[in-house]
Amino acid sequence: MTEPNEAKVQVLLDIINSSAHQAIAEYKKTGHGVPAIDADTLHPLDFATDAVALRKAIRLLEGACEQLNTILAPPQHTAYNFVNNYNWACVDVALQSRIADVLDKHPQGLSVDALANAVDHGKTKIARVLRVLALRGCFKEVKRDVFANTRLSLVLKSTNNVAAYMGQFPKYAAALYGTMMDKEFAKSGEVEKPPRASNVRKEGKEDSFWEMGGERLDIFHRGMVGYSEIQCSSAVLHYYPWDNVSSVVDVGSGTGAMSIPLAKMFPNLRITNQDLPGALEMARNIWEKNAPEALLGGHIEFVPLNFWEESPVVGKDVYYLRNIIHDWPDNESMMILHNIRKVMGPNSRVLIHECVLLRKFEEPDVGANEFSKDHEAPENTLLNFGSHTTHQLDLLMWLSFNGKERTKNEFKIIAASAGLALTQIYDLVGTMLLEFRIAQD
Repeated sequence: MTEPNEAKVQVLLDIINSSAHQAIAEYKKTGHGVPAIDADTLHPLDFATDAVALRKAIRLLEGACEQLNTILAPPQHTAYNFVNNYNWACVDVALQSRIADVLDKHPQGLSVDALANAVDHGKTKIARVLRVLALRGCFKEVKRDVFANTRLSLVLKSTNNVAAYMGQFPKYAAALYGTMMDKEFAKSGEVEKPPRASNVRKEGKEDSFWEMGGERLDIFHRGMVGYSEIQCSSAVLHYYPWDNVSSVVDVGSGTGAMSIPLAKMFPNLRITNQDLPGALEMARNIWEKNAPEALLGGHIEFVPLNFWEESPVVGKDVYYLRNIIHDWPDNESMMILHNIRKVMGPNSRVLIHECVLLRKFEEPDVGANEFSKDHEAPENTLLNFGSHTTHQLDLLMWLSFNGKERTKNEFKIIAASAGLALTQIYDLVGTMLLEFRIAQD
């Protein structure tokens, strides 16, 4: 007879098997099959705008694999692996040295000697970095001391928006404990005093993240496009009923990571891009390059907005905020939503497109449909089926801005302060889309 704990392991094994086969099926649908770990070209599914089925399978697969390791490995082994992980540091070396760019010119591989000369580093050190990454399929050693790109390392090229995102957030985690003990930072939730600010101050620099300009601003906006690709945010194009919408305001639109593909898929939509003047100036250039036909149609406008001091344009169908609210603490988030509420019409909707934290003892949901059940962990297992990455992002928001990711109920609370009620939730795997309407008395 199978004892209870062994039965739980079997449940995880079943999840791994079924979700892996689901992922394989999604790859086969493309006619290109499953990619090899050392493939040197991107797969058609890698940047597909609608890959929700694949991402749901991977969400289950990752959660089950992690839990299986935790159950079966000795605790000291697992705890040691928590800290003995320097993949991020090796990726940082690859990004800053533009190793993937160099190797892109040598598809058959490049010797460590030649690569070290190209990036001006010691050959032994570069080799050690690349061997660590190659263990995870990022770069490959085609023969002794000769390296080439893989499908995974290709996203580290400087021209890739994903690389722009991964390279712009330094690792502020080392400041976490220190700021929790520092009297000035310990209990402060102010936007001016995240752990990042402590680090920047110690380096003798000014903390002006939201006042960046020049190349830094360009990299930031490219990174936001990259983050959208990482999270497959464009899935919202396929799962929200845009056919029932006439006008959209992209609040904090940046350079159009969301509004450009939206305009291309729904050319009759009237879209208002609203952001700070510097962002909109960059946006116009990108629209002219990537979506000139949309501009010629006369349905696109650019209207400057400081969402602290002003409200968006009046009376539009949808006010869309992608990765805006998580940058800010509750009071600031409430202010943003309050300013939107002032200009909403009776049938207007606010769409908040962000990660949603899952918690084991979350309060019962009221007033919105349930997510798909795919994200839920089996009984008596850890809650990391779809929530591990989100909780890591929650830490990044804290470290960088004193912002945070939120649960469904936390979103409902800040929205209610502005007179908004949650009416619908769309599970897009990496992110969720939460629809709010004016609360009825």
